[in-house]
Amino acid sequence: MSYSLPEFLAHAVALEHEAAERYLELADMMEAHRNDAVAAIFRDMNRFSKMHHDEVKARAGALELPRLKSWEYRWSAPPEQGGEEAFDYMLEPYNALRYARENEMRAREYYRSVAAEASDPEVKRLAAEFAAEEAEHVAALEQWIAQTPRPAMAWDADPDPLQPAP
Repeated sequence: MSYSLPEFLAHAVALEHEAAERYLELADMMEAHRNDAVAAIFRDMNRFSKMHHDEVKARAGALELPRLKSWEYRWSAPPEQGGEEAFDYMLEPYNALRYARENEMRAREYYRSVAAEASDPEVKRLAAEFAAEEAEHVAALEQWIAQTPRPAMAWDADPDPLQPAP
């Protein structure tokens, strides 16, 4: 999976853009259901993703990045775009943090794999640096998880009597 520098940076920009969009969507949904604690977590994650997106764009500077079509990305789904489990209005802060951690872990592994396979020394260096940044995000989320009470019931246990049991 060898990337040119512009291609790699285009992937990194897209990864952070998708992550920011997903976290904003989740924050808005949680606010609509008055789940303000989880909305705040997702707003923080949105802000972090936007900051990283802007940092990657700044690193690119005057370098022209390719405008990749969806089928040209080297992933089936952006690494920081997890499954649909976070769209449950009953999501607890603990599980929201775990969802965010899983997204950050996928991003870390993506960057690690690029660093391991890159032939361009600058791509290798930046991918390793981005993997280290994602590892910091994972560590921060793990600290938050450790300080957050576990929910009384599983995330998919919906007490709504109108919903069929899982």
